[in-house]
Amino acid sequence: MTVSLRTKLFIILSGLVLFFVLMFLGLTRVGLEKFYISQKKEALITSSTNFDLLYQGDPKELSLELERINNTLGAAIIIFTKEGQLKYSSFGPLVDQEPSGPTPHPLFPNIFDNPALSRTTPPRFPPGPPPVIKSREIIDNRTILEMEHDQVLKIDFMIIRHQMKNNDIMVIKQPLALISESVSVAAQFIIFTGVLSVIAGCTWAFFFAKRFTLPIMELNRVAQSMSQLDFSQKCIINRSDEIGELGKSINHLSYQLDTAISELNKKNQQLMADVEKERKLDTMRKNFVSSVSHELKTPLSLILGYAEGLRENVAQDEDSKNYYCSVIIDEAEKMDKLVRDLLNLSQIESGFFQLNRTTFDFALLLHDILLKYSTILAERKILLDIDTTGHYVVYGDELRIEQVLLNLFTNAIDHAEFKKIIKIWIEETDTQLRVFVYNSGRPIPEESFEKIWTSFYKVDEARTREYGGYGLGLSIVRAIQELHGSEYGVDNIDDGVVFWFDLSKAKKI
Repeated sequence: MTVSLRTKLFIILSGLVLFFVLMFLGLTRVGLEKFYISQKKEALITSSTNFDLLYQGDPKELSLELERINNTLGAAIIIFTKEGQLKYSSFGPLVDQEPSGPTPHPLFPNIFDNPALSRTTPPRFPPGPPPVIKSREIIDNRTILEMEHDQVLKIDFMIIRHQMKNNDIMVIKQPLALISESVSVAAQFIIFTGVLSVIAGCTWAFFFAKRFTLPIMELNRVAQSMSQLDFSQKCIINRSDEIGELGKSINHLSYQLDTAISELNKKNQQLMADVEKERKLDTMRKNFVSSVSHELKTPLSLILGYAEGLRENVAQDEDSKNYYCSVIIDEAEKMDKLVRDLLNLSQIESGFFQLNRTTFDFALLLHDILLKYSTILAERKILLDIDTTGHYVVYGDELRIEQVLLNLFTNAIDHAEFKKIIKIWIEETDTQLRVFVYNSGRPIPEESFEKIWTSFYKVDEARTREYGGYGLGLSIVRAIQELHGSEYGVDNIDDGVVFWFDLSKAKKI
C-alpha cells in the first residue's frame, strides 16, 4: 500500500510534536525539583548575606525586612546569640531561655573553628527527637547549608545557618514539601498542556502538510498533463519560494515544449505536404512527358509523312506541292506554339520568374486585343458584347496580364456555341478590378472545375483538337494569377460559361 506524501509529512510532524512534549515532560519530572532546590539554595544564601549587611544586633529594627524574607521565601527565620539565647523567631514568641553555656552541636564538632555555628537552636516546642541531618555543605567559614528530616513532622527541610558580623546566628529553615508540591503541580500542568500541545500540534501538522503538499499535487497534475502532450494546463502557485520558482519553471518548460512540438508538428506536416507535393509533381511530370509526347506525335507524323511525299515526288503538280508544304508549315507552327507555351509555363512555375510590374491602362489593352481578333470574330459569326466605360489603371506585369486576357478570350472564341455570344464586363471595387469573360456554350462538368487549370487537361478531347488547343492556356492563366497573388475562377451560368480574374488597381498618388 502506497502512503501519500501528505500522510508521511503529517505522521513525521505529529511524531516530532509528541517527542518534544514527552521529552519536556520527562526533563520536568527529572530535573525540575533539583533545579528548584538549587534556586532556593541560592535565594537562601543571598537573603542571609543581604540581611547580614543590614543587621546591627536588634532584630526589631529589621522586622519588616525579616517579614519580607519570610513571606518571599516561605521559610521560618530564627536569630539567636552565639550563647544560644533566642532573639527572633518567625514562629512567634517563645519562652525566654537563659543561656546555659556553650553546648556543642552533636553534628558540628570539628567541622571548622567556629564554635558559634556549633550551637544548637533553642529547644523544640513541643519537644521531640532531634532532626536527622541528611546532608551538609559548607558554603564558607560563616555559612553552612544542611538538608535535614524532621522525625516528628515527617518533612524535609533546607536550612541555612549563617553567623553574622556581630556573631549572632541566623537560621533560615525552608520546608522542601512546598518545593515537591510545586514540582508535582507543575508536572500535572505540563501533562495537561502537553496533551493540548499534542492536539494543537497534530492539527497544525495536518493543515501544514495539506498546505505544503497542495502545490506539489498541482505540479504533479501539470506534469501528468505534459506527459500526455497536453500543454494547456498551467501551474497556479502564488508563492515566492523554491516551490513557486519550480512552478514557474514547469510553466516555462510546458510553454517551450508546446512551442517545440507545435513547430515540429508544423514541420512534419510541411514535410508530409512536400512529400505529397513531390509525389504529385512526379506524377504530373510523368503525365506531362506523356502528354507532350502525345501532342508532338501527331504533328511530327504529319510533317514526316508529307516531307517524305515531297521527297518521293508524290505530288506531281504545283498545287499538290503547295498543299504538302502548307500542311508541313501549319503543323510546325502548332509545334512552335506548343513549345513556346511550355517554356512560358515552365518559367512561371519554376519560382525564379520575376514579374515586371508597371502601371498601365487595362482598357487600352482590352481594346487592342479585340481589334486584333475582330476579323476572326466576323469569320465565325460571333457577337461580341463589351460593357466597359472609361479607363482602368491597374498595377501588374502588362505582358503577362495580356497573356491571361488573350488566353481566356481565345478560349471563349473556341467554345462559343448556340447563340455564339461573347460578353466582357468589369466590376470595380476600391482596391481591385474583376474582369469577366462569358461565352455561350455547353457548361463545364463540376468534377472538371479544378482539373481544367492543370496542364494538358481537356474536357472535350475531340473539340480541343479541332481548334488546335493543347490544354495549356488555362494552366498559364492559373500560374500568372498565382504569381500576381490574385484570384481567378470559372462558373456555369444560364446558356454558357463565365471565366473571371482579378487585377490590382494602381494606387492614387
